[in-house]
Amino acid sequence: ITGIHVQPNKAIVGANAFSHSSGIHQDGVLKHRETYEIMRAEDVGWNANKLTLGKLSGRNAFRTRLKELGIELESEDLLNAAFARFKNLADKKSEIFDEDLHALVSDEFISEAAECFKLVYLQVASITGEVPHAIITVSENGIEKRAEADGGGPVDAAFKAIEKMVNSGAELQLYSVNNITSGTDAQGEVTVRLAKGGRIVNGQGADTDIVIASVKAYLNALNKIQSKSERAHPQV
Repeated sequence: ITGIHVQPNKAIVGANAFSHSSGIHQDGVLKHRETYEIMRAEDVGWNANKLTLGKLSGRNAFRTRLKELGIELESEDLLNAAFARFKNLADKKSEIFDEDLHALVSDEFISEAAECFKLVYLQVASITGEVPHAIITVSENGIEKRAEADGGGPVDAAFKAIEKMVNSGAELQLYSVNNITSGTDAQGEVTVRLAKGGRIVNGQGADTDIVIASVKAYLNALNKIQSKSERAHPQV
């Protein structure tokens, strides 16, 4: 009516009035709402309270949100691994969205597959007027290997450094980048398609750093090429 927006931190009617970001508060509200809320959000015009996932969130809030999204992890080990990835991401961005959770869990299932190659360390330099350079360390079946290379850009340099180590002979057919969430701290999701010996595989990787996401996707595709159980052609 007045055209004046209500401040988010305004008591009772502000957007953050029924929002919980602390792991202790989230766990308490999930177990017994009245622990931290003396009134219901619905009674003052809100649809429900809100658990904001971030670096302070705990395992219970993480597990609950996954269930609300219809995601059921088969074992406690999978949940623990996904939660560890969640905490790492939460240290990099202020708020975790549902799209981030889908990407985290998808990445976790990917990592559960047989992994011959794992990223250990990556350093890239892209300076105006100079050739981009990448230094990378990859674990191949538990043995760490290091290589460096120049390229047309930081991603190209990183891919060339990987090939110096693994010499896969695979042909890069597709490189695609999509943002999972909005904002400058959004996660980027990279898809890489490699072809070798009549086999075509898609690799995916997600990270707030697009170069790291690209390397994850490339290594994921290489792991699929190594896997004898991979189908001859991916669903595209």
